Amino acid sequence: MNDYAVFDLFFRKNPFQGEFTIFAGLEECIKFLNKFHYSPSDIKYLKSTMPATVDQRFFDYLQSLTTKDVTIYAIDEGSVVFPRAQGPDGGLSASKYSYVGGFDGTSNVLAGKLFNVPVCGTHAHAYVTSFTSIDDLRGKTLAHKQTGVVLDILELACKYREAIADDLGALASQASDGELAALISYAVAFPERFAALVDTYDVKSIEASAMGQAQVASLNVKNKLLIYGSNTHAQNSVRNNPFISESTTQLHKNGFLRRGELGELYVRSGLLNFCAVALALNDLGYKAIGIRIDSGDLAYLSNVARDIFEKLAVKYNIPWFAKLMICASNDINEETIISLNEQNHKIDCFGIGTHLVTCQRQPALGCVYKMVEINDEPRIKLSQEVGKVTIPGRKDAYRLYGSDGYALIDLLQKTTEEPPQVMQKVLCRHPFQQTKRANVTPSRVEPLHKIYWKDGKLCQPLQTLQEIRSRVQESLNTLRNDHKRNLNPTPYKVAVSDTLYRFIDELWSQNAPIGELR
Repeated sequence: MNDYAVFDLFFRKNPFQGEFTIFAGLEECIKFLNKFHYSPSDIKYLKSTMPATVDQRFFDYLQSLTTKDVTIYAIDEGSVVFPRAQGPDGGLSASKYSYVGGFDGTSNVLAGKLFNVPVCGTHAHAYVTSFTSIDDLRGKTLAHKQTGVVLDILELACKYREAIADDLGALASQASDGELAALISYAVAFPERFAALVDTYDVKSIEASAMGQAQVASLNVKNKLLIYGSNTHAQNSVRNNPFISESTTQLHKNGFLRRGELGELYVRSGLLNFCAVALALNDLGYKAIGIRIDSGDLAYLSNVARDIFEKLAVKYNIPWFAKLMICASNDINEETIISLNEQNHKIDCFGIGTHLVTCQRQPALGCVYKMVEINDEPRIKLSQEVGKVTIPGRKDAYRLYGSDGYALIDLLQKTTEEPPQVMQKVLCRHPFQQTKRANVTPSRVEPLHKIYWKDGKLCQPLQTLQEIRSRVQESLNTLRNDHKRNLNPTPYKVAVSDTLYRFIDELWSQNAPIGELR
């Protein structure tokens, strides 16, 4: 319970097709931390919504939980930053009125408490990446729902993983043991509500897997493919499929790329581990709910998942297994759903957040909150989309300025590295493209991260509204005009140090499943 984790809060795209963003809202975050606690009524409500099997010590832990052990490193408010909820209660309003409009539930637990909206959802990618091996699994047994006989769910899941690997065109040895441990842990905690995220490490085709590290060197492929689509939200098949060849694709009538015949799918980890745990739960008298897919070709992967569920339902004579729920998420909007419906998908429900209550001109900043370290051990989130691969470990950020006074580049380093020095050459590298690199000799170096919250206390004075306003203008003045122009602004560069680049590559190699062709 007292593991120490590091999370990065970042965004992937600047708003309004621009090349910069202004950082604001830190004061609201600090206010939230200062008042954070679980009240007795909160605990009472949580007990009413969770299974009776949940350990009482979990609720005792929540009741004593404070933010005194949280440390926040942040950039000064009003600063220019690079690649929006309405406020601290924006999520409540969205949950309340989307439910009135026809949505079935919310992942906002406070909205569930205040407005009696059904609460639903799955675990996060961070839950899976916090497990690295079977050894991380603490509870390996579960009592049968009807008989009460305690059985080893790990043993059952491993047995099924070996038994069904061929049915999925996979190898049990290639699946992630850490992911299996995470799913078993989640199943033990919620045996009657087991719905799992299956794309943390791998839900992809054999063709894509054979390309291996090629996705690191192919960051621009995705951008080149986008020219085929007339819609900037055509994410399901273009944005989520960086590797598409002429022999395996065809253009959809609306400009979306549709995946063609790919042959046998090589599902190496996510679906294999989920099915193994779901079958083990069945042996213990429980029915799994289903899966969530948060990246990749959603229509294609949903069809693959449904085929697998139906095949296993027949093999083990479990009719309900064929009807396991398939939920899709990943910045879904109306146009994405229309595209999916034209592709004969097998998705049962959609998890929609970012695009729900914000304007389509600029729906939201699209912030991402990912765990990058736990107990001093780095963690990485892999994806078919290079843009969704996280940069592991705790990092420091610096802004390097040229002799003309303008900002040249932002540099991320490991916290163990020495800060860049004025008038000393530093190698700046693209995090995923080996050939993109440059030596920069800064005339000024600005550390960007400051500690704003530690030991339950504010560590920096919060700026007044007028001070933040002035900071915005000062920060904007450090950008060249070509970065700020409305039409085709020049992208501002964000780089990593050579040490961090090699660290990313090493961790990627350690965590990426190795594909095999048969």
